[in-house]
Amino acid sequence: MLNGVVPLYKRKGITSHDCVMKLRRMYETKKVGHTGTLDPDVEGVLPICIGKATKISEYITFLPKQYEAEITLGYSTTTEDASGDIVEKKPVNSPVKKEEIEKVLHQFHGKQQQTPPMYSAVKVKGKKLYEYAREGAEVERPSKTIEIYDLALNSESIEQIEQNVSFRCTVTCSKGTYIRTLAVDIGKYLGYPAHMSYLKRRKSGPFSSQECYTLEELTEKKEAGILDETIAPITKALQHIEHIEVDEITAQKILNGSVLPKKIKTNDSIFLLIYKGESLAIYQDHPKKPGLIKPKTMLKSK
Repeated sequence: MLNGVVPLYKRKGITSHDCVMKLRRMYETKKVGHTGTLDPDVEGVLPICIGKATKISEYITFLPKQYEAEITLGYSTTTEDASGDIVEKKPVNSPVKKEEIEKVLHQFHGKQQQTPPMYSAVKVKGKKLYEYAREGAEVERPSKTIEIYDLALNSESIEQIEQNVSFRCTVTCSKGTYIRTLAVDIGKYLGYPAHMSYLKRRKSGPFSSQECYTLEELTEKKEAGILDETIAPITKALQHIEHIEVDEITAQKILNGSVLPKKIKTNDSIFLLIYKGESLAIYQDHPKKPGLIKPKTMLKSK
């Protein structure tokens, strides 16, 4: 069985779930799962876990993401993106200076509270927010802490079209950040209703758009009989976790799920244990026995 992560480039107009279903057929396995939903109107990097790598999706999902986003000033929408109905207009009759935009973008760096948009999959009382929105109902939305690691204006990207102004920026942020909400908030600071008019995910954890395959390219690889070369190993996907190479005797103990002594000095609390290049398990510090580590996620069985 194939095990690893396929760095997929999702095109606009298809859901993340659709991508999973297509890869299940393509790789001929039910063990397929994505690592963070992309809306149908958004394109970009969508790592897909195959085989036993489905067990590591939680370790990839929380990693930082990088986006290229276009923000349009002049009107806001119900969905906070280009697909929604217009709810507020304010013509941009005077030029918006680059320095002004950069000053506002700088204010969004760091940790902050963000309230998810009504048109989102966040659940409140067991029901998704977009279901409330479609019914015309407003509910109290729980805010959460997100972090913007970097937010920069793409050079020479400011464009005035009639009474609207659009500009593109690169955003590196934590898991769960709503870029459309960020676009609306940036617009408020600039004094205009705004929405996100375009979004592309350029990076997700260790995977970038340059190394991704489209569904069409994967189909060509399958027809050529070389589909297995599209799968990145678990070690690549988990490069942010400390790797420990073990000997054969220790490898056997790991396969038995044994508690092991912690032989390395590090502040890390989880470790990927490897034997001859193969990922065996993710171990963690033992909560009750200092100096020992115990299995957290088994990646290979006997």
